[in-house]
Amino acid sequence: MAATAPVAGPDGGAGSPLPRPVGAARVRAALSAAVRRGVILRWLGGTGAVIPVLALAFILVVLLIQAIPAIQVNGLDFFTKSVWNPGSFNSTIVSTDGVKHLSGIQFGVLPEIVGTLATSAIALIVGVPISIGAALFIVERLHRRLAAGVGIFLELLAGIPSVVVGLWGALTFGPIIARDITPVIARNMPDVPVLDFFRGATGSGAGMLTSGLVLAIMIIPIVAATARDLIRQVPILPREGAIALGMSDAQTARKVTLPWVSSGIIGAVVLGLGRALGETMAVAMCCGVTLNAVASNLYGTMTTIAATIVTQLDGALGDGTGFNVRAIAELALVLMVITLAVNVAARLLVRKVSGTALPVGRGV
Repeated sequence: MAATAPVAGPDGGAGSPLPRPVGAARVRAALSAAVRRGVILRWLGGTGAVIPVLALAFILVVLLIQAIPAIQVNGLDFFTKSVWNPGSFNSTIVSTDGVKHLSGIQFGVLPEIVGTLATSAIALIVGVPISIGAALFIVERLHRRLAAGVGIFLELLAGIPSVVVGLWGALTFGPIIARDITPVIARNMPDVPVLDFFRGATGSGAGMLTSGLVLAIMIIPIVAATARDLIRQVPILPREGAIALGMSDAQTARKVTLPWVSSGIIGAVVLGLGRALGETMAVAMCCGVTLNAVASNLYGTMTTIAATIVTQLDGALGDGTGFNVRAIAELALVLMVITLAVNVAARLLVRKVSGTALPVGRGV
């Protein structure tokens, strides 16, 4: 019960008491004590840590619920077939295991899985060495002011929308590759069965190689900027000691600088790989969107999981049964599983690398 305080009456005597807001004061005191003890900060931090986990679980659960009917109908053939037939307007509605869908539908995502992994591999093979080399050059060779200017442009490159990069790749970069570069590679590649993948028709510029190179351009700013910040944190004494022992700059970078930040470099590469696996518009504009076949060579048209989702979603929404949307949900679930598996493997690798005794190599 709130305490009261007497109020003087008109004749100077004691009047009727007014309530004193002791309850509000107690609440303020309790909040102040909680702030001093850090309870609120711990609560906010715990909430912020739980929200991403809940969001990831929510996405996975929703995709799984939506994909269950498609999983029942498609079975394991979903991962082995190379056909994507969502039916047509002339198809009749039939039922399989209680799931309604259009007659004649077939869904196989082998080309999409191969295309996703192949373009991401090309992006890493091309982009990671360029990114690490650029980071080393910016930190160890450029003047500080010039390095700051180059770093700004590097970060601006990361901010370019993917649709702009995709348009440039489809209209300019791809045709240049098909006209001036891929014919030379295909013509001069040795006639060995193992290398047949690098020979054959070079196409018009839309295909696996162009998509992989566009992805490499998109991940270079991410990996290079992260590697640059990591290399700047390497202490100067180990590097100077390596040079004093007779190591060249290249040997110092390979045996001292990069091993010192190896776990961070792996994390940067995983960030770039995540961007490559999930990139949608740029790849959809450069890949040629071939749904029913795996590319016969490095230059053939293909598609990826993300590109297939964005190109097929509009037609799937009007199939009348909703099954095609569920097939796309199953495809999205496959992409989520691939991405999570890559990230878990990367975390295990980072833990293994960061557990080494010394962040240096064996020496010369």
